[in-house]
Amino acid sequence: MAITIKTAEEIELMRESCRIVSDVIKLIGTQIKPGASTLQLDLMAEDYIRSCGAVPAFKGYGAEVGNPFPGTLCISVDDEVVHGIPGKRILREGEIVSIDVGAKKNGFFGDGAFTFAVGDVSEEKRRLMRVTKESLDRAVEKAVDGNRIGDIANAVQSHVEAEGFSVVRDLVGHAVGRELHEDPQVPNYGKPNKGVMLCAGMTLAIEPMVNAGSYKVRTLADRWTIVTQDGKPSAHFEYTIVVGKGKAEVLTMYN
Repeated sequence: MAITIKTAEEIELMRESCRIVSDVIKLIGTQIKPGASTLQLDLMAEDYIRSCGAVPAFKGYGAEVGNPFPGTLCISVDDEVVHGIPGKRILREGEIVSIDVGAKKNGFFGDGAFTFAVGDVSEEKRRLMRVTKESLDRAVEKAVDGNRIGDIANAVQSHVEAEGFSVVRDLVGHAVGRELHEDPQVPNYGKPNKGVMLCAGMTLAIEPMVNAGSYKVRTLADRWTIVTQDGKPSAHFEYTIVVGKGKAEVLTMYN
């Protein structure tokens, strides 16, 4: 496992990529409403990223030959956990939608995600989104020098499960930098004081994926879109952060 500690200069470059990610999420957030086309949202995001002199991190990504990810955004609706492909789908009142975006500029990546309500949604979905975001905030508080990956993981799991929801086990967060996915992995469940030691200058993408029902998921025929097995909704929030001495710095901040 090759873990990289970023220099101050490298973190400064990452700030620019992460600012673009934050701006995309803010921009797309203004367009999330009933009747919005997921394809149009995707095109808007790509145009903005390229206008900033960056490139979409997800478009063309993938290890499977012949099946690269086709979009700039992962747009995952209701029971879609992550990796939803933009296309003909039109957003409808009462749905929730995760917007996940990555950008690369100056050789470094930024990565972030936010789950939005489409119009008026049920109280259960609102609570799911709130708890997922809270679990991310609690995880960030643990991302300090001298703690371990398990402290981040347990902060997510303990809060989510106390609220009656479940943490997806098959998918994890990750370090990020010159590559979109670097070591170490950052799971959303685990025990405190376990796993890789955190050091100041590590840059992590922490991303709780939380299901209203069972934690079990499956992959659709497109070999990208991951959905809940029981068909219940899922929420997803993600920050790119820098591990700090006493406090982490969030590089992709948005509300």
